Amino acid sequence: MNAINYMVFKEFYLENLSDCQKLASQLAPFLQTGDIIAFTGNLGTGKTEFCRSIIHALGYKEDVPSPTFNLVQVYEPEMDDMEKPAVWHMDLYRLEHENDVFELGIEDAFDSAITLVEWPEKMGKFLPPEHLQIHLTLGEGENTRLVTFGGSEYWQKRLRELEV
Repeated sequence: MNAINYMVFKEFYLENLSDCQKLASQLAPFLQTGDIIAFTGNLGTGKTEFCRSIIHALGYKEDVPSPTFNLVQVYEPEMDDMEKPAVWHMDLYRLEHENDVFELGIEDAFDSAITLVEWPEKMGKFLPPEHLQIHLTLGEGENTRLVTFGGSEYWQKRLRELEV
């Protein structure tokens, strides 16, 4: 991560799963092909649910399973809906070496889709610096979460109107 340009620029306190889904659905219209969103946080903080909500908000109605075991789940638009961006959802928790990320076709994802990456730290130096980081932490209440957005000035400008 390029620490020089990277900073937290938005924070959201979410009361429940519904708030998480709402934030994800409000973020989705800001996303475009070539965007890389890196989801960080401990196990059980809601990274997969946030990704699932973005994918649904982008118009994919099918079941969105966690890609924990197959590492990558790809969502491609139908021929009659080519305006919808492709989405690659990656869960790198089980990735053993950062070089293994290339076996997943990561370059194709970065060029032709919106890429949602859980456990991006497993990519090491291969995580492009111009990504949006979404960090999730458990809140004090049973289902609450603190969600922070971080990135460069580029992301700050793009998401300045994002509100819950």
